[in-house]
Formats: sequence, structure tokens, C-alpha cells
Amino acid sequence: MDLTSITPEPHQLRALSHPVRLRILGLLRSEGPTTATALATRLGLNSGATSYHLRQLAQHGFVEDDAERGNGRERWWRASAQSTRTEFTTDPEARAAEDAFVQAVAVVHTEQLQRAVEERELVPDAWRRASTLSDWGLRLTPRRAEALMTALIAAIEETDEDPADEGAEDFVVVLHTFPRPGRVARAVPESEEER
Repeated sequence: MDLTSITPEPHQLRALSHPVRLRILGLLRSEGPTTATALATRLGLNSGATSYHLRQLAQHGFVEDDAERGNGRERWWRASAQSTRTEFTTDPEARAAEDAFVQAVAVVHTEQLQRAVEERELVPDAWRRASTLSDWGLRLTPRRAEALMTALIAAIEETDEDPADEGAEDFVVVLHTFPRPGRVARAVPESEEER
């Protein structure tokens, strides 16, 4: 995949930490440029709220005017980049912004998964076979867990896309990796963290 990406600063990430903004950005990335009115209809919002969220996204570099479309009365928007990335940091401000962003991402991912499950009975068998809701419980050190996560991301990013392939559809891969809740969320001496 050859995607453009943005790695936001903490103030940008805080602006993106809203489920409606994530949904708007996701639609612009997956379906292409559109207007605030069309987005409002799609998301079940009023166009004033949608326009506000679009302006916030634009102010922080996530969306921009699509100068090739629209006219004096109709403003079209497009995503500025095809993906958002975060980097590991120990800076408290950046971590707080990332935690808020991840909370909003979890809300949007949960909604998307629920919709996929609701539509499952309508999906052709070939797509049902190509889909899974699976989880594995492994016992790993942080280093081995990070290596696994990195390998999975590399495999996804190396998967060739060809929109001209007959039968090709947009396919969502959501990767969540985390220590089992309630197991390691405690104060750990720094020497243990690197194991």
C-alpha cells in the first residue's frame, strides 16, 4: 500500500479525539470528497454540526477544501492524508492526547464491528469465509508482543491492492493488540518494563 499519512502533534490529536470527527475523516478517506450536507445526511447529523467538525478537522490539518469540486454555494472537502499514525512517547501531554484519541477510536471501531455483524447474514459466502472475529490469548514479553504487532502490520501493509480486480471490495482489517485488561495495569519498575 502506498498511503499518505499524518503523524499529529498532541494538539492535533486532541482535535481528532471525537467519534464524530473520526467518522467524518473515515468517510472522506474511504469514499472520497463530499460536502458537509452529504456527510450530515450519511451520519444522521445536522449540517451545522457537521460543518463545525469539518472546520476543526481542517484547522488541524486532517481535511482540506477540494478545489476541483463545488461552486460558490457548495463547499467540498477531502482528506489531507489516507492514514493517521501515532508514535510511542513518554511525554505526559502527548500520552494524554493519544489516550483520548484511542478512546474515540475504540468507540468508532466498536460501532463499525457491530454494523458488520448486523450485515453478516447478507454477506456472500466467499466474503464470510474471508472474515473472522477471532482472538488469541498469548503469553509474551513486551518485546515479543511488539515484534508480533510489527510483523502483522508489515504483512498488512505489504498486501497488494488492485481496485481493478474483479470482485474486489473495500476490506477492513482492524488490529488491536493489548495486554489482557486487569493483568498489567499497575505500577511496574522501569527495569521490568523492558523485558
